[in-house]
Amino acid sequence: MHERVLAAILEHAAADAPLECCGLLAADGDTIVAAHRARNALASETRYLIDPADHFAALRSARNERQHVVGAYHSHPAGPELPSARDIAESPGDDWLHAIASRAGPGGQFTLCLFYAGRGNFSRVALVTMR
Repeated sequence: MHERVLAAILEHAAADAPLECCGLLAADGDTIVAAHRARNALASETRYLIDPADHFAALRSARNERQHVVGAYHSHPAGPELPSARDIAESPGDDWLHAIASRAGPGGQFTLCLFYAGRGNFSRVALVTMR
């Protein structure tokens, strides 16, 4: 994941708190190169739903840049860094990345954890950043 993508997600989480933020992740090959910010259609502190217009805009943008959408991000402003039961139940299926920004950092700063949904399971994966 590019450092600028990580920074954009953490900035979005902080800006939208105490509501959950959300967006889509786009990759070029195996590298996440874009975070497409979206509105949370639920405007909730504990749930998110990517606004459909923002979802389609992100898909178009990724396609135009010859990228592919590989996952979504959202925040847990007052919750743990782990996926909730609802996150797991509402996952679109296998081969999908879930990035969760939570206030697990020192002083309540947002940090990002990455999970891979595959074969019906969520597995934490290493978050490697690049410039």
